[in-house]
Amino acid sequence: MAQITGPLSDDAKKVVGEALQGALVDLIDLSLVAKQAHWNVVGPHFRPLHLQLDELVDIAREHADTVAERAVALGVNPDGRAASVASASKLTQPDRAWIEDGKVVALFTDLLEGVIARMRERIAVTDEPDPVTQDLLIAVAQDVEKQHWMFQAQR
Repeated sequence: MAQITGPLSDDAKKVVGEALQGALVDLIDLSLVAKQAHWNVVGPHFRPLHLQLDELVDIAREHADTVAERAVALGVNPDGRAASVASASKLTQPDRAWIEDGKVVALFTDLLEGVIARMRERIAVTDEPDPVTQDLLIAVAQDVEKQHWMFQAQR
């Protein structure tokens, strides 16, 4: 069997691998929660929120793939399995019901705030062991912070 190795020391690989795995879980679950809300949002602002949630799904999925591929490039196995994401996720889950547009805005403002905080922690811990991964996480944070601003502006 082929072995994938990367340029990092074992200690750096552990720190960076944990940061990437945490980011992967956040991004996968963010895409799932956003799609759930996309299907179930109701209210006078249905249409713009419906479209905005799809935009968020696309961003989360794109970054999840980049994060996972970075892990592999470093010799770390990413774990995006449903059970792994469900057990490690820190995202609040919406009810399985129609969700009023105002509640969607509040939910995603709060969810994204948490993702941003965790992403910024990952940015800090990857500064020394792997600036390449740090740059990737900065790009994720930039896009998530933009989405946060857009949801927050609708409050």
